[in-house]
Amino acid sequence: MKHTEKELITLKEGVSEMWRLVLSQLEKAKQAFLNNDVELAREVASREKRVDSFELKIDSDCENYIALYNPVAVDLRLVLSLIKISITLERIADFADGIAKYVIDESAGFDNRDLRDDLQVETIFDTVIEMLSDSYVALDSENTRLSGKILAKDETVDEIYRNAIKILAEAIREKKIDPENGIKTMLVMRKIERIGDHCSNIVEEIVFYIDAKVLKHSKNRTSPPAPPEKTKKN
Repeated sequence: MKHTEKELITLKEGVSEMWRLVLSQLEKAKQAFLNNDVELAREVASREKRVDSFELKIDSDCENYIALYNPVAVDLRLVLSLIKISITLERIADFADGIAKYVIDESAGFDNRDLRDDLQVETIFDTVIEMLSDSYVALDSENTRLSGKILAKDETVDEIYRNAIKILAEAIREKKIDPENGIKTMLVMRKIERIGDHCSNIVEEIVFYIDAKVLKHSKNRTSPPAPPEKTKKN
């Protein structure tokens, strides 16, 4: 194995480790929110700096790789994608931290289970967690067949979020939830919706690296990319 190949493997392993941490942060933020678990929320908040450290190291390592080895074609696409993915993972972790801080705030109790069910809070959490987990599998296996499925889930997230706006507005009018908590809950739903957007951005980077295709702003984002032609690796 060439030295440059070992360096690339090390870069991917660093992103994978960061990915697992961010996925854990998101799962714990979900449990903290659903169970009003302040201690678990504090654990999420305390691990935020670890995520930031990962992002800074990956960014530095990728820049050094480009400067030292002057990669081209697929290797360059990989390094550029890893930089963008690490930045996006850090942003997802920021949203998880924001949700955790909502739980830590004593004035933000949300114990109306019927309203929570109407908002589909657990469903929207599970959907973005699946998106992030499936994206990890896609990069690890270097297989973009899951891309269409993942991007389609973002549409589900958007629909739940749009419905949540209407449901919370009605709940505030009918005094099922006080206005302050209603607004804070809406902000949490917005954070989850943004996590879905960022997961889609990660998928776009994976498709760019593996298939050399740009999905950003494409009308057919939810359609799985055509399999690459069987030609020599470029």
